[in-house]
Amino acid sequence: MTDLRHPDPSPRLEAAFERIRKSRMEGLPFLNPKLRVEAVGFRPWQGEWLGALVTPWFVNLVLMPGDGPWTTLPEGDERIVTLPAGCFRFICGRDGELGEYHACSLFSPAQQFEDHATARAVAAASLEALFDAGNDEKE
Repeated sequence: MTDLRHPDPSPRLEAAFERIRKSRMEGLPFLNPKLRVEAVGFRPWQGEWLGALVTPWFVNLVLMPGDGPWTTLPEGDERIVTLPAGCFRFICGRDGELGEYHACSLFSPAQQFEDHATARAVAAASLEALFDAGNDEKE
């Protein structure tokens, strides 16, 4: 169940990172022109929203506020998030329109992807793998 104050952040993430792509990232040499901005597989998880974000410059896991308590951090600080597959480091980012989000880099830059469909599939598979306790290296 999600609080109406914090609906699925996918549209907001896509709009914010598309704005960033068109402004601050336009023309940079490390962009993969085969990729576009897309939020993938966002779902409620322990009172927050967890999903992946594909952009021409990265593929990241992203946490956004949900219906539970949110860990507010200074920009650039990090937190360790425990998922069934293990512990992952998320770094706090902030955007004027989007607000605070926490990101865990999967691929940066994202040059290795031949097309957007592949990047999206890898993002979705990564999310699924996070929820498989069999992927925890401690076990």
